[in-house]
Amino acid sequence: MLTLHTGRELVLAWHGPGPALPDGAVAVRGDRIAAVGPLEDLRERFPGARVRSWPGVLGPGRTHTGALPSAPSPRERVHAVLTTGATGVLAARVTDPALRSAAERAGVLVHAVAPEHAPGTAVLVEGGRADLTAFGDAPGGGAECLVTVCAGRIVHRRR
Repeated sequence: MLTLHTGRELVLAWHGPGPALPDGAVAVRGDRIAAVGPLEDLRERFPGARVRSWPGVLGPGRTHTGALPSAPSPRERVHAVLTTGATGVLAARVTDPALRSAAERAGVLVHAVAPEHAPGTAVLVEGGRADLTAFGDAPGGGAECLVTVCAGRIVHRRR
């Protein structure tokens, strides 16, 4: 089933040129991005698609560059990363075989180099892997992750 993910605004990359697209959307089919653009255009292009609206800024999944959070199990450590909007980790941070296996089972990308050195990392493009995150205003200021979509699957959603 094709899903349109939309937010208050859409950014194609968290860092770099390009303005945010108000009422932008990402069409996701399986683990790939089918299209990116204004929500109304994508509704016309994909009639009958399920629409998931997030009350924040929608953009590409991020790469967690620090140590993975402490937790009782490798699976829970990986899940803790997903709750931050990250859909990738650095290989140097997941050297334990059980932790790497948990990351791979969850669909988390394991990057050999830091994201700023990996071309095409964290950019929403048609045909690219459907890694998305939305951030909204946190109580008391700042931003909080509302949803993480990893390879087309919602793997974290703020209640």
